[in-house]
Amino acid sequence: MARTLVISNRKGGSGKTATAVNLAAELAARGQRVLLVDLDSQGHCALGLGLKLTRDTATLHGFMAGRHTLGSAVQPSAWPGLDLVPGDPLFDHGSGRSGELLLREALASEGLLERYDWVVLDTPPSLDALLLNALSAADRILVPFVPHFLAGEGVRQLARVLFRVASRGGNEGLRVLGFLPVMQDSRIGLHRQVSQGLGQQFGQARLLPGIRNDIRVAEAFAAGCPLRVHAPHSRATADYTVAVNELLARW
Repeated sequence: MARTLVISNRKGGSGKTATAVNLAAELAARGQRVLLVDLDSQGHCALGLGLKLTRDTATLHGFMAGRHTLGSAVQPSAWPGLDLVPGDPLFDHGSGRSGELLLREALASEGLLERYDWVVLDTPPSLDALLLNALSAADRILVPFVPHFLAGEGVRQLARVLFRVASRGGNEGLRVLGFLPVMQDSRIGLHRQVSQGLGQQFGQARLLPGIRNDIRVAEAFAAGCPLRVHAPHSRATADYTVAVNELLARW
């Protein structure tokens, strides 16, 4: 049975997609069968894996609109063990079927939880059916954040959404796995203050070792491959390796 991890933050530009792609790639490199699901209509996970989509490509958002099954949208990547359900950049966030359990039910009924060891869900920052479906489908949530002033507000908004999901009975078992600082520079006082503040508010034990600021992360997306392939000896690659070790230890 797959472990399902949602990568989420209500604040845009918080490194969700980079984290989702690179954690999924690291898990696959360790021999795990990984399904990366892109719920963000920007569709950047496909860019990060170098996948070219056409207008006829089945997508997560096509599934949400009821046009096809979730399983029919699975696309193999160039890296063994790593598959993607891509997002649709043309999707209208106000459209699609209603219901917060569509994704969870499809993962189970279509056999995807048995087919994979991990399901990694990349989410949009908007509070809509897509985010609620991801939270309802997941076992654990990882919250990446850029350590600046607005980071705390994004995390607090997400905490309110988590309470909403749990109180409605949508996913009472969902737990926060950790908070992951990204684009971090420990020499900057504000970065240290924000990270320490979140640790004090939500528990220091939930604060993971951060991902240092590294231009190689953006370069890897431009090259259409995971960071560990594009720049295997970069500091961010080393940091994501440590992050996966921490996730496995804390699960």
